[in-house]
Amino acid sequence: MLKVICSCPDSLVVSPSYDPASWITRPTEAIYTGFSMQIPWYIGVPIVIAFSVGILFMAARRAPFYPLKYPSGIWELQSGLGAKDVWLLTSDGFRLHAWWITVPQASFVTLYLHGNAGNVTHRFLQIREITAVGSSVLMLDYRGYGKSGGSPSERGLYADAEAAYRYLLDHGYSARHIVLQGESLGTAVAVDLASRKECAGVVLEAAFTSGRDVANTVLPLIGTLVFRGFDSKSKIAKIRAPLLFFHGDRDQIIPLKLGRSLFEAAPGPKYFMEVPGAGHNDLVERAGSSYGERLHEFYGQILQ
Repeated sequence: MLKVICSCPDSLVVSPSYDPASWITRPTEAIYTGFSMQIPWYIGVPIVIAFSVGILFMAARRAPFYPLKYPSGIWELQSGLGAKDVWLLTSDGFRLHAWWITVPQASFVTLYLHGNAGNVTHRFLQIREITAVGSSVLMLDYRGYGKSGGSPSERGLYADAEAAYRYLLDHGYSARHIVLQGESLGTAVAVDLASRKECAGVVLEAAFTSGRDVANTVLPLIGTLVFRGFDSKSKIAKIRAPLLFFHGDRDQIIPLKLGRSLFEAAPGPKYFMEVPGAGHNDLVERAGSSYGERLHEFYGQILQ
């Protein structure tokens, strides 16, 4: 049995010389006694379970996201990159911020969909490498990140990516010149968008099969209770564009085997670059010049 202790009034003693106005200036004298109430286990246990499931559901919605809101970040990097502020409106009414970096005579524009933490200012190296090998970049901050409004969710991130894709179409870029590039959690966003929209190619850094598989790796048994969704493996076969994978062989957040498993499920043409010594957050640094060289080669393969 579950025992709940409550304090409820047993008797109320009021002065005989009652004056309604006295309620304003003189408190009523009251005497309280407590009593206990027994709740049968078959009622109490379901209540506890329902409460626990509700807590886990709320945790599951927030667990994948670690946004950093403005002014936190390294915003002084913007001028060095030559990035312009652009603003997008999603189909569900949220105003998003992005950096726009133009490369003269570029063959492609890359819609970059970053990982679950930080904001656009923490992708300086990726922007530098991508622009250096001939692609303009639209670097999006999802809802709840950086200067963007709202709060992140799986469905929200998919809507944000589609708003950025539509922005590029509206500004004169054809789908055949848009490269979708995702990093970590952003790989699931890129796969979802590429499974529904035409694009020139897809680049995935530290990709994974599903949120459930990542959770099982990080927190076996209980991980799937707080992180699920983002099921790229069920969508990747629908992509009709070349794919390039980058993955560090020392990634302890998203193990190499998950990237390999998604690669195996993907249609061709597809390419996989394993980066020796790279963990989850230093892939570009560890790859060195080979990162840009492989991107440049991939762009050439798309153009053929």
